[in-house]
Amino acid sequence: MSHVAYELSTQPESWERAAELAPARRAVLPEPGERTAIVGCGTSYYMAQAAAALREDAGHGETDAFPASEFPHRRRYDRVVALTRSGTTTEVLDLLAALREAGTPTTAVIGDPDTPVTGLADDLVVLDFADEESVVQTRFATTALTLLRAHVGAHTPAVVADARTALAEPLPVAPEGLSQFTFLGRGWSVGLAHEAALKMREASLSWAESYPAMEYRHGPVSVTGPGSVTWSLDATPDGIAEQVLGTGAAWVAGALDPLAELVRVHRFAVAVAAHRRLDPDAPRNLTRSVILTPGHTAGHTAGHASGLAAAEEAVR
Repeated sequence: MSHVAYELSTQPESWERAAELAPARRAVLPEPGERTAIVGCGTSYYMAQAAAALREDAGHGETDAFPASEFPHRRRYDRVVALTRSGTTTEVLDLLAALREAGTPTTAVIGDPDTPVTGLADDLVVLDFADEESVVQTRFATTALTLLRAHVGAHTPAVVADARTALAEPLPVAPEGLSQFTFLGRGWSVGLAHEAALKMREASLSWAESYPAMEYRHGPVSVTGPGSVTWSLDATPDGIAEQVLGTGAAWVAGALDPLAELVRVHRFAVAVAAHRRLDPDAPRNLTRSVILTPGHTAGHTAGHASGLAAAEEAVR
C-alpha cells in the first residue's frame, strides 16, 4: 500500500482526534468577533478557503483566506492562522516573521513541531498524529480543517461516519477511459473542489479543473464531453447535471458531507494513478515542502532573514 493510500484511509480517526482536541485549544484559535485571516500554500491554502467560509457562515466574524505569498500586509487582523504540515515552507515562515515584527498575533496549525515554525508563531496547535510520509497531502489537510470546523461548531459525528462510507463504498465512476476531470463546489466547498482538482493533478498527472458550481456554466462547461467527468462535492444548482450528461460526459453528484466527498476523490485519484501505472508517492516535479533559497522574493527582508535564522537555531 502506498503512503498516500494508507494515510487517506486513516482520515476518520484523525478527524475524531481533531474534534476532541478543538475545545482544549480554543484559547489559541480565533475568538468570535476577531477579524481573522487564514493562510497556507497549495493544499493548505484550499483548506484555508474552506475554513474561512465556514467561520463566517457560523457567525464568528469576518474571515479571509490567502496564499501565504500573497498576504496583504496593509490590512490589519486580530489574528492570523497559518496551516503548515511541514513547518518549513518558505512563504509561511517569511509571513510569520513579518507578522511578528508587525505585532500581529499568530497561530500555526502544524504536523511536525520540530521545525522552524515553532520559533515564529505565537501559538501552536500540533496535529502530529495526522502528519504524513507522503508528498501530497490528504489527512493532515482535512484534519486541520476539521479542527477549525469543530472550533466554530460546524463539525458533527455524522461527518466522520460519511468519511467511513466514502472509504468503504465502490467508487462512483471507473478510472478507465477518462482524460479530463472537473470538480464543483458551493460556499465553503469551493475550496474543497480546488483541492480535489489539485489531488487529481498531483497523484495522476490529470487534466483537472475546479469552479464554483454556478461559474461552471460561464465558459468551463465547453471542455466537457465524452471522456470527461464532472463531480460535484456539494448540492448542485438545477440543470447542471442534465447539461453535463447532455454533453456525453460522466456526472457524479456528491451524496456525502463535502469533506467526506473529498475523501472519495482522494481514493479516485489514487485509482487513476494506478490505472496509469503512476506512483502517487512520487509525484512529478514535487517535494514535500517548498523551501526556497535566500533572496527568493523581493519581500524577503533582512529582518525576515534574521527571524528565520533565530527560529531555525531554536529548533536545532
